[in-house]
Amino acid sequence: MAVNVAIIGCGLIGKKRAAEIAKDNEARLLFVVDIHQESAEKLASQHHCQALVDWTEAVSSPEVDAVIVSTPNHLSAEIAIHALQMGKDLLVEKPFGRNFLESKAILDAATKSKRTLIVKTGFNHRFHPAIAKAKNLIDQGVIGKLLSLRARYGHGGRPGMEKEWRASKSLCGGGELLDQGIHIIDLMQWFGGGWAEVYASLNTAFWPMDVEDNAFVLGKTLSGADAMFHVSWTQWKNLFSFELFGSKGSLHIQGLGGSYGQETLECMLRKLEGGPPEIKTFSYPDEDISWKLEWEEFKKAIFARTPPLGNGEDGCRANQVIAAIEQSNLQKTRVLLHE
Repeated sequence: MAVNVAIIGCGLIGKKRAAEIAKDNEARLLFVVDIHQESAEKLASQHHCQALVDWTEAVSSPEVDAVIVSTPNHLSAEIAIHALQMGKDLLVEKPFGRNFLESKAILDAATKSKRTLIVKTGFNHRFHPAIAKAKNLIDQGVIGKLLSLRARYGHGGRPGMEKEWRASKSLCGGGELLDQGIHIIDLMQWFGGGWAEVYASLNTAFWPMDVEDNAFVLGKTLSGADAMFHVSWTQWKNLFSFELFGSKGSLHIQGLGGSYGQETLECMLRKLEGGPPEIKTFSYPDEDISWKLEWEEFKKAIFARTPPLGNGEDGCRANQVIAAIEQSNLQKTRVLLHE
């Protein structure tokens, strides 16, 4: 038994997905699709599948079981909805549509299907080993009751970035908040049980574009933990830092491998008598295995017909949080998400 897959979008992320599927004996990559024929043909030649420029042909194929949408954001909702209408299981790379309304439309299409479909958001950060280990430690109660979360994430952009589709509100839906910030939003709702409220400031500090290049957010989770994060396209040295503080200790995830530095997790347990905490450090190889692990989890969900980790509802909720953050920024006030 194998999952037959079509990938729509042959950019950086589409290539990562194709590489993992091609190595899997329980999957077959049938189609890769891109509006640039040369890009599709190049990727198809690497993985011995068919190249197309018309995504409707791939999505409508009766041979295809699952569709992965890795296009620019303004295209993802239409493709995702059509795939669901054709009865395909679906993975949409984050964000799950440009905004909450598009997310909701995708979910509505899934509920109208004659059979239960597997719908997943591409939140690969959940599958980084340090983050997965931290979630396991939290679930075991190692650091006690979760009190607060703090994160910083960013990079310094690149020459000409202001001309890319990511810099366009109409094409992308947002800036750094929707790009890297959505990963932090998802991780904090995963660890903290969802968002209860937000207060935010968004600004375009450096890059000449019509979307934000920095986002500063304060909030509270449904579990009662305080949360704060800063995501930035003016972080001149790439950075990923994610911290969780509990009644018994804390966890600090640093790096994602590659240009973000070695991925590590520090588990710090406080001493009742005071003084420096007991520290245990977990270090992980530089290779990014999150794409492999996320594909395997999606495939497992397809075979078992069970909800995947980081499902469509998670993607929709993340976009709902972004809408609340944007509202808070405009109104200069706290916004409640669960009233």
